[in-house]
Amino acid sequence: MIQLHRLEGFYWVARAGGYARAARAFPYPITQPAVHQQVKKLETDLGVALFERVGKDRMRLTPAGQRLFDFARPFFEGLPALVRSLREGDYGGELAIRTANMFLRHLLPPWIQRLRKRHPGIHVELVETRKPDVEALRRGEADLLVDHLPAVPDDVAVMQVATLHPFLVMPRTHRLAGRKRVPLTAFEGDTFISYNSDLLAYELQMQALAGEGVHPERVLSASTAEGILGMVEAGLGFTLVPHLDPAGPRGKGIAVLPLTTPKMEFAVYAAWRKDTPENPLLDAALETAPK
Repeated sequence: MIQLHRLEGFYWVARAGGYARAARAFPYPITQPAVHQQVKKLETDLGVALFERVGKDRMRLTPAGQRLFDFARPFFEGLPALVRSLREGDYGGELAIRTANMFLRHLLPPWIQRLRKRHPGIHVELVETRKPDVEALRRGEADLLVDHLPAVPDDVAVMQVATLHPFLVMPRTHRLAGRKRVPLTAFEGDTFISYNSDLLAYELQMQALAGEGVHPERVLSASTAEGILGMVEAGLGFTLVPHLDPAGPRGKGIAVLPLTTPKMEFAVYAAWRKDTPENPLLDAALETAPK
C-alpha cells in the first residue's frame, strides 16, 4: 500500500518541479531532505522511477510519474475545498473565480447576489484577468473561469452564461452618426480606439477590422470599455466594442450601431475542469448562473 504522506511529497515535487521548491510550497513546514526521502521511499515501494533530473533542483516526471500525478492531482487539489465544506457546511467556504473586467463589472454582481442569498456561507474570491486564464483552472488556483473562450479545451467543461454583441461606436458629432448602417470601410483614415494589445478583446477588434480590410493608421488604446467609450465621447476616434446588452452601450456623446458586417456574436462561458473533484460550492455557483 502507498503511504499517503509519501504520495503527498511526490505531488508537491511534481507540481513545483523540484525538491527545494516543493518544500517551500508545502502547506506545513517540512525540509527539503524530508521531501526527498518521501519520494525515494515511494519509488522503492512502487519499484519505478518517478522523476528524472533535468537541471539544478529541476525534476521532470517520467511516464510512470506522469500517470501517478494525473491520478493524485485531483485528490490533493480538491482536498482544501472539501475540508472547508466539511468544516463550514455543505455550502460554506471559498469559491475562486477568474474573470475579465467587463464581466466583473456587469455580469458577476447580480450572479453573486443570487448565490449569496441562497448560500450566505459562501465567500467568493474574484480575480480580474487580462485573458482567459485556463491554466488557473488546471493548477487548481481557480474553481471557475467566466470569460469568452475562442476555443474550448478538451479538459474543460463549459456552460454558456451570456452573449457578447459587437457594436460600432462613434462620436455623436461624427459625419456618419446619423446613418442607420455604416460599413467599416467608411472609417478608413479615422483614429481607432482599441483595447490594450494584451487583452483578448483587442484581438477580436483587430479580427473584425481585418475582415473588412480596414487597417487604422492611428490607434489610441485603453484597458476598459469605459475608458474606450470616454475617448470616443471626447471625439478622439471610433471603436468596436463587445457588450452584454443587446441594445449596446449608452452615453450622451456617442452614436451606437450594431455591427452587422461582419456578423459576429461571442459566447461567454462559465468554465471548470472536467476532472474537478465533487465541489458543492461550484455546484451552487452553476445553479445560480445566468440562464
